[in-house]
Amino acid sequence: MASKYILVVDDEIGIRELLRDILQDEGYRVDLAENAAAARAMRLHERPDVVLLDIWMPDCDGITLLKEWANGGLLTMPVVMMSGHGTIDTAVEATRIGAFDFLEKPIALQKLLKTVATALKHSEQLPKSEMSLTNLGKSQLIVALKERLDKIASSTNHGPSPVLLIGPKGCGAELCARFLQAANTPWLQLTDYGQLVTAPMDVLEQVRDGVLYLNDIAELNKTEQKGLLLLITKADKYNVRVVCATSENLPKLQAEGLFDHNLLQILSAVSLRVPALEEHKEDIPDLAVAIANLQFELSSVPYCEFDIAALNALRNASWPGDIAQLDSVIRNLIQTSLGEKITLDDVQRVLNQFGEAPQIVEAKVATSPHHENVLSDAHFELPLREARDAFERLYFAYHMKNVGGNMSKLAELAGLERTHLYRKLKQLDIKIK
Repeated sequence: MASKYILVVDDEIGIRELLRDILQDEGYRVDLAENAAAARAMRLHERPDVVLLDIWMPDCDGITLLKEWANGGLLTMPVVMMSGHGTIDTAVEATRIGAFDFLEKPIALQKLLKTVATALKHSEQLPKSEMSLTNLGKSQLIVALKERLDKIASSTNHGPSPVLLIGPKGCGAELCARFLQAANTPWLQLTDYGQLVTAPMDVLEQVRDGVLYLNDIAELNKTEQKGLLLLITKADKYNVRVVCATSENLPKLQAEGLFDHNLLQILSAVSLRVPALEEHKEDIPDLAVAIANLQFELSSVPYCEFDIAALNALRNASWPGDIAQLDSVIRNLIQTSLGEKITLDDVQRVLNQFGEAPQIVEAKVATSPHHENVLSDAHFELPLREARDAFERLYFAYHMKNVGGNMSKLAELAGLERTHLYRKLKQLDIKIK
């Protein structure tokens, strides 16, 4: 079994080396950092099992570094704060941010070993790094979003209110929902919507005192919507906060008879719009680095930085798939880039892999007699929305004829959920035989 890895951060060389000698004698692997800058660099390259962090250092105090790791999603290991003249207020502040324990100097040998051993046991239960709301950025839009979520999270006088998050697919709604989850409480992302009908109380019991998250409630059918409404009305008794996300215009769906009026009313009481990545592109460089750092920690590939030109290219690119698409591109870059740094050429290579595909498809469409007829019928003089609707009517009429009116096959061909398909056909005023 590999030795447990401990990082000691202290500006006093005598204390650093003494702690190293003691811990190495116990069989631990120990690295030393003389200041916050060195500790910051080491943390990016490796995930220690435990960090012993001095509070008072010349370049940056330990509390600030602890907060930086917490905000960057890198506080995934127990951190034991150390101080020769600590106060109760400082210890409370460190614990609030996420410190595991507090050691007062001079540190007794047995106290040190016992604290480290306890921290190591705790470390084994901690998850690896994962994205959090703090990774979304520091732009004005994101800061305001965090403040609103923080206000919602702290307003529980009458039980946790249900929350509706509105934004494009892949925008980070789940990160917002997780922000509303208190520490050490249950989390459940419901994927089997049938449970809303068959066992809504069982779902609440499963996530008692925690957060229940539904990713896209526009996909719910009428019966499932009724089940969700019942579940929300009973959630207070289980101290469960229900967080729902959608990329659809729910008032429009409600006006068309596709979404339950009462459910929309109760969800609209506390709703927030999650901005698309295109609206805060200034956050992309920091977001890309955060995604990369998490992936380097979780995978076995060597640590690799982005050069400035690569980050600028990512910021200037178009992201129709939002943060989910950016995440996929970063993972691709990590796995396929060959140099010591991820360069502009690497970014262009990965982006162009997908950017060229539509051009090839367009050329094939233009040479197809069938598609030429479709395009000629699409009435190019119409506004975009009407032209798109005209094309979609032709598209569904063509495929409905080919599948003989089989809705399951039509949904599969169109790549849509059946509920979404029925809604789409209703919007296009296509009669289902």
